[in-house]
Amino acid sequence: MIMERKRMDCPALPQGWKKEEVIRKSGLSAGKSDVYYYSPTGKKFRSKPQLSRYLGNTVDLGCFDFRTGKMMPSKLQKNKQRLRNENMSLSKGKPDLNTALPIRQTASIFKQPVTKVVNHPSNKVKTDLQRATEQPRQLFWEKRLKGLRSSDVSQEILRPMELPRGLQSVGPDTTDETLLSAIASALHMSSAPITGQTSTAAEKNPAIWLNTSQPLCKAFIVTDEDIREQEEKVQQARRSLEEALMADGLARAAELTRDAGAERTASA
Repeated sequence: MIMERKRMDCPALPQGWKKEEVIRKSGLSAGKSDVYYYSPTGKKFRSKPQLSRYLGNTVDLGCFDFRTGKMMPSKLQKNKQRLRNENMSLSKGKPDLNTALPIRQTASIFKQPVTKVVNHPSNKVKTDLQRATEQPRQLFWEKRLKGLRSSDVSQEILRPMELPRGLQSVGPDTTDETLLSAIASALHMSSAPITGQTSTAAEKNPAIWLNTSQPLCKAFIVTDEDIREQEEKVQQARRSLEEALMADGLARAAELTRDAGAERTASA
């Protein structure tokens, strides 16, 4: 693996401290970078916790950004605000672990059946639990996710997913991104089978006949060929991951060997 090393002074740390940025030029992790720090005696530090334990109380690293090597007071304020919010949530009870998507639920504006209850032993109150709890859902809410892009830790936009040719969207001004959001939301929120809009009337007037429990796509069927193609993609992804992990492990082993040799040479 070809790597480019850049070592420079770090003004945020005491005099003599160096910052090194290692940029990978080849392999699956090309373009990624690792940051290390060296003490005046040549000791290497790979993480901020290691740096904090070594410096102790001599330097306040509360607002020190390990990747840039600069003191960032705004980061310290954000950390304090985050800790304050966490303490407040813990004091109120358990944290909210709800992963439901932001779908607006509105109160029903339609007429509801009313049951009159009087104190008489022969009266039986009949209730429809489904009608009592079910509320209208906002149509085409997936469009609010339009324009959002996924990115990795380096703020690099990830490659968008490609949907199968058999999936066709339903609804006004729908795109592949909207359809992908709708399918992902349906898989996340419901344990029922995903079949799409089985009613042909939904294609003519989706605002009236749309089934809100199904994604914004026409009815489709998953064939054996689709399953085999997906299995091949999973196997390919696993092979790529295995190669990346092996390359990263070899690079780290070579770096450790080189550092050990440099320390022996310096001690000699």
